[in-house]
Amino acid sequence: MTVTVGPAAENPVRLSVLGEMMGHVAPDLDLLHPLLGRDRELAQLSDQLGLSGEPRSRAVVLGGDAGVGKTRLLTELVDHATTAGWRTLVGHCLDFGDSALPYLPFTEVFGRLTLTEPDDSARLTGSYPALAHLQPGRRLLSGGATGPVESLDRGDLLESVHGALETLAEAGPLLLVVEDVHWADRSTRDLLTFLFTRSFHGPVAVVVSYRTDDLHRRHPLRSTVAEWTRVPGLARLQLEPLADADVRRLVRTLHPGPLAESDIAAIVHRAEGNAFFAEELVGAGNSDRGLPVDLADLLLVRLDRLDDAARSVVRAASCSGRRVSHQLLSQVVDQSDDDLDRSLRSAVEQNVLVRVGDDAYAFRHALLAEAVYDDLLPGEQVRLHKAYAEALRSKRVDGTAAELARHARAAHDTDTALRASIEAGDDALSVGGPDEAARHYETALELLCERPAGDVDTVSLVSRTAEAVVASGHPERARKIVADQLSQLSADAPDHHRARLLMAMANAALLTDRMEGALEATTEALGLTPDAPTNLHATLLGVHARALAEHGRDEEAARFASEALSLAQKLDLATVVADATTTLAGINERAGDPDAAQRALLQIIEHARRTQDAHAEMRGQYLLGGLHQERAELAEAQAAFREARLCAARAGRPWTPYGFDARLLEVLVAYQRGAWDEALQIADLGGEAPPPVAEALLGAARASVLAGRGDDATVALLDRARPLWERDGLLAITSGAVGIDFYGDRGDVAAMLALHDDAVVVAARMWSTEHFQARLRMSGLVLGHLANAVANAPAAERVTLTARVAGLAAAADAVQARVVRQKRAFGPEGRAWAARTRAEHLRVRWLSGVDRPEEDELVAAWTMAVAAFELMGHRFETARSQARLAAVLRAAGRPQEAKAYVDPARETARALGAAPLLAELGALAPAPRREPGPNGALTGRETEILGLVAQGRSNGEIARQLFISAKTVSVHVSNILAKLGASGRTEAAAIARRDQLIR
Repeated sequence: MTVTVGPAAENPVRLSVLGEMMGHVAPDLDLLHPLLGRDRELAQLSDQLGLSGEPRSRAVVLGGDAGVGKTRLLTELVDHATTAGWRTLVGHCLDFGDSALPYLPFTEVFGRLTLTEPDDSARLTGSYPALAHLQPGRRLLSGGATGPVESLDRGDLLESVHGALETLAEAGPLLLVVEDVHWADRSTRDLLTFLFTRSFHGPVAVVVSYRTDDLHRRHPLRSTVAEWTRVPGLARLQLEPLADADVRRLVRTLHPGPLAESDIAAIVHRAEGNAFFAEELVGAGNSDRGLPVDLADLLLVRLDRLDDAARSVVRAASCSGRRVSHQLLSQVVDQSDDDLDRSLRSAVEQNVLVRVGDDAYAFRHALLAEAVYDDLLPGEQVRLHKAYAEALRSKRVDGTAAELARHARAAHDTDTALRASIEAGDDALSVGGPDEAARHYETALELLCERPAGDVDTVSLVSRTAEAVVASGHPERARKIVADQLSQLSADAPDHHRARLLMAMANAALLTDRMEGALEATTEALGLTPDAPTNLHATLLGVHARALAEHGRDEEAARFASEALSLAQKLDLATVVADATTTLAGINERAGDPDAAQRALLQIIEHARRTQDAHAEMRGQYLLGGLHQERAELAEAQAAFREARLCAARAGRPWTPYGFDARLLEVLVAYQRGAWDEALQIADLGGEAPPPVAEALLGAARASVLAGRGDDATVALLDRARPLWERDGLLAITSGAVGIDFYGDRGDVAAMLALHDDAVVVAARMWSTEHFQARLRMSGLVLGHLANAVANAPAAERVTLTARVAGLAAAADAVQARVVRQKRAFGPEGRAWAARTRAEHLRVRWLSGVDRPEEDELVAAWTMAVAAFELMGHRFETARSQARLAAVLRAAGRPQEAKAYVDPARETARALGAAPLLAELGALAPAPRREPGPNGALTGRETEILGLVAQGRSNGEIARQLFISAKTVSVHVSNILAKLGASGRTEAAAIARRDQLIR
């Protein structure tokens, strides 16, 4: 058998593409980004080929959908093989349609060999003349071939390629990779079959790849692959989609800047493990609006394989989303049963649709469904949705209210869409889907604005909407929704309608940072309802009690809670009983009876579990955790917060207040206990789609650990949180405190002070007081970093650095005075930060020499701070306080006492990986000493002291900065003057600068 190879056999279009591809040879594969999620497949390939051991001849056929990562995996395989000393050859098949170029990948392989290793190529051509016919120059119209077309025996060509590979393997193991054989011509397929079935004496490995989704039933490679799998020694590997975690890592790699977790989750969901799709979605810059044009065009090419009837069915199916039942589709498509079967068979064979179960079909990829749907004309969309809505509404086929609502709205059938949306919301809420319920209810409210329906209970709808929106983690949005409906309520509406809306608004407001209008709303609502034994009145009494308690009016709150409890017990309202009892427990705890509060909370939790009241259990566990935290029982607190978080997760409400708040506090308690890696794990949002504020709060909690370790990744988390400060005061003070430490550790005083001031302003505005308790901690942190800055600053800068000290101390005093006025004693945390702030204030005065305290007073203050943080159980702050107490003790000439604090502080810092604290502790180590030189050279410590003398520091200031006694400094200064021959400190400084003894 012969094959014609020469100019007359070539199509000019093919040759033009060949010339561009060879350029004159296709470029090597590039490592564009790290290989993610393919360690197992790479190890499997490497093992089969013997890359890490004895090389062996193997054949591997690698399949996988387009974009799933075959090329990237093979790139890594080639790189590993090259590193292991293998010779590697790579060829590609290209899509030429009906004009496939015979042996194209081998033309690329041997053409590249000619360019990169001309001597070896010449020897091979001399031994196997048939290879000359595969050279790119010979196959181009512009090549040097002239004369009549040559005829070549096909067998000679196959034997020549096999022999050439065998010859190349004599010098070392050889790896041949041929990509995209789904585009291969028959000749290339036959040559590969020959190589697979003909053994090699040397170590020659052949790996080919193809697109699984391109192998429709009539594809010529389909039967060939089936034949290959029967070849002894040939392995077949299917590359499955990437795991979600790996797609997330890929997205982060492709988009290193700030990207919301909800956006990442959307990309991961839509990409379905396809690396190429993920890259395109990231590049589009907006993950929730349509498809990138290039990606849509690429996906729609698949429809070109179908006839008109099959395309019509696929387009109709796209209106249903990813999946559609055969029965529903048959009601929408105007085709006979036989025609519909033929159309569906064609779509399945062409890998556009796949069978799901016994009676349904789904698009092979969700993005394909999106692309097909977006390609429909507006009129087509409306007509198809109308047909779907009619089929579902007629009950001819089974469907959900959510499906009917979507189709009816797209078909502009407002009445049907309204009722179906309400039903869909009820269904979602009943199965723990608050996000979906909120969307359906809000859609119903929008439709009511377009066309009011008298038979719809608007008040109930608004209340359910607020409940769902709160459960999905957006209480402020819920408050605004109810407030908007209140403003539209007609003046002649019944009083109980307004009361129900006011109660719904108060419920939402009590779960926000500001609690805006909550007490006013419950007060007005009570005035609108009769003092009667009704469910509404009992529920309202409980909400009003909660509002009073949140505003610090505990006596009134206890009275209303008791009244609500009594009425709820009579009416058998378990939820109200739990609500009122929980409120009373909180009041008891604040009144100084935490044991009674704990007993009550445990009973509530037990009862909630029996009755499956997730909200009551969550709230009870959350308050129990807070009670333990207030007692410094951190292990018990974290356990309770964990139970609340898990309860919320089981209920399908991870972002609902109490559930999410418990998770946040679980992270912060783990941080306080020194379980920093555990804190990072709990705060990890991988695979989740949180509300923006929740994401920022957990990010700030993560940043606490990162800042403590000196990790520069802290900056990105702080920057992401900053735009959301105005929406949550806790976020402002949490990320503000982290930023104070981060920038303070780096000596950036200006950035630290700016962040502190901004956080105070935001929190004060949101909480209507500048004397909020968290300000005590923030003042203490700033004072500590100012003290460190003063210790290392020249005399001229110390005045500027200490300018804020008095104001910070005064702010801390004001906070403590406010707590005293409110008759609410500080818990362990408050007492610890009060002690620390006082100690830092004394330290900065001591280091700056302004209103300097006595050493005994300073030591006593720091001893108290250490004890307070030990009692609180805050591992890191205990160690940081120990480090500063040790510094004070060393400066006071008590080095042995100092060592007792340095050692445990250093052990803690090492265990936590707290690099900044380790650096601070490093300053406490004695300075390295050098033996005096021949001319009385200064020792290392003397040089250090001379530098401080040149800054104008007194002996006392030097002692405090170096944490040694003033007497020791005096001895060193005397030695320095003698060695330099200086009459005084000023002359010594001048000599030092002249002789460049100091910088």
